[in-house]
Amino acid sequence: MKKSRWMVVLFLLSSMTISMIGCGSSTTVDTMKKIKKKGEIVWGTNAAFPPFEMRKGDEVIGADAEIAAKIADKLGVKLKVEDMDFEGLINALNAKKVDFVAAGLTVRPDREEQVLFTDKYFKAVQKIIVREGDTKIKGTKDLKDKAIGVQKGTTGAIVAEENYTKNVVRFDNGPEAAIDLKNGRLDAVLIDNLPARMIAEQNPGLVVLDEKAADDEEYAMAVRKSDKDLQKVINEVLSELQSSSRIDEWVEEYSFLQ
Repeated sequence: MKKSRWMVVLFLLSSMTISMIGCGSSTTVDTMKKIKKKGEIVWGTNAAFPPFEMRKGDEVIGADAEIAAKIADKLGVKLKVEDMDFEGLINALNAKKVDFVAAGLTVRPDREEQVLFTDKYFKAVQKIIVREGDTKIKGTKDLKDKAIGVQKGTTGAIVAEENYTKNVVRFDNGPEAAIDLKNGRLDAVLIDNLPARMIAEQNPGLVVLDEKAADDEEYAMAVRKSDKDLQKVINEVLSELQSSSRIDEWVEEYSFLQ
């Protein structure tokens, strides 16, 4: 009798283990099935990072928007855009509120612990924006203990705090930081080179210094760690676009939109 009971217990435990393994291995399939079933893929971004993502009325445009549309086309579904604060994007991804993130996202070890990155598709570097004629800041050596504006959750925020000053002021986006710089509430703004150039062009009285503020970095898109099938699809799209130079063309095209 005891032996029979033990056999039942062992059978139940084995069934539970197999079930748990099965659930874990189907996560990727479930994501792709969900996308196909709903007929849409959800792109998470922060549409205040030109020329990669920015708003034109109710529409989100930019180089990343073009790539995201190609990903949706590849899957045969519609593209839905979720525009949110940059620092909340990875949490939204892992909470399954979005299917992938494209937002000028730099590949960093701390982020690699949280997400699965796609292939890299663009190189960038941190640059310094200052007021025109400001002789106090001519390069990185002059940033010590200065008030530096950054976008929340970005590589620029880490670079500023780890290398230059503890007086780091965080904003939802770069253009907001630029306003405080123009009004004298900041000494400089630290942000990626292309957004820096566009911010300076759109704000007379601001200039971008020639010296780079950190080593070069690279952008990639992000999916959940379990979503290797989706990563593969996005990598295929990126490869096709890079081989035809379309990404560089879009970056150049949207760099001239004001």
